Amino acid sequence: MSRDTNFYYSFLVLPPRKRRAIVAVWDFCRAVDDAVDEVEPGPDAETRAAAQLEAWRVELEACYAAASVDRTGHGPRTAQGRALQEYIREFNLPRKPFNDLIEGVAMDLSYVRYPTFDALAEYCRRVASTVGLVCVEIFGYRDPGARAYAVNLGMALQLTNIIRDVASDLERGRTYLPTEDLVRFGVTEEALRLGKVTPPVRALLEFECARARDYYSQASASLPPADARSLVAAEIMGGIYFEILERIERAGYDVFRERVRVPRPYRALIALRIWARSLLPRS
Repeated sequence: MSRDTNFYYSFLVLPPRKRRAIVAVWDFCRAVDDAVDEVEPGPDAETRAAAQLEAWRVELEACYAAASVDRTGHGPRTAQGRALQEYIREFNLPRKPFNDLIEGVAMDLSYVRYPTFDALAEYCRRVASTVGLVCVEIFGYRDPGARAYAVNLGMALQLTNIIRDVASDLERGRTYLPTEDLVRFGVTEEALRLGKVTPPVRALLEFECARARDYYSQASASLPPADARSLVAAEIMGGIYFEILERIERAGYDVFRERVRVPRPYRALIALRIWARSLLPRS
């Protein structure tokens, strides 16, 4: 995993075995996502992407078959599948979130825009909250409420990504901001492509940031106190992405000139601060 990803510093606080398991999950999920995002352009691009996703469905089946007690069927064929298979039984990784992730990525083959927030929320839960539901099994928890925390945090992270990547998504012919929101604030896709923070565009992005903030708040409220220390890696991840959101706000919602980033040293500082806070005794 590259040091330049926003997840790198959150995983450093994990014991080596858990860190390797998380990286295996991350690499598998990244490969599934790339099946659509990185497909070579061409008239049959959608067909090729769909075929690659089907191959990942087969690979996931092989991972769980190889991890089962009777070890029936063929083992995984890819490096990502073999790495993931090693940790499935050890951490009791649920299969459904992986299936849901693949179906979420497949939505990018059918949708280039989302009419309502409810439709977008389903996409976010499939491509982001699912990963959180797998990761909390590796982090470890005692309170089942940790799963609600994972779902809410996944929503917050994905919404932050969507806001940050408005310009790059438009270049790929996609608009993840719900159509109902664009209509509400009187913003067209053409206006977004101009890359100017007009009053309507500002109002739209301010609204979307507030929605993302609400999910960060919901995640914080659903974090079980008994599991706060074991979930510190997720808290670091959330802290780094929340800083991205705040930088978007401080930039006057200008997500067009350049991609909003948190510099590497500041990411490390956020990780250190949250990790240190997790060590303090709780009242």
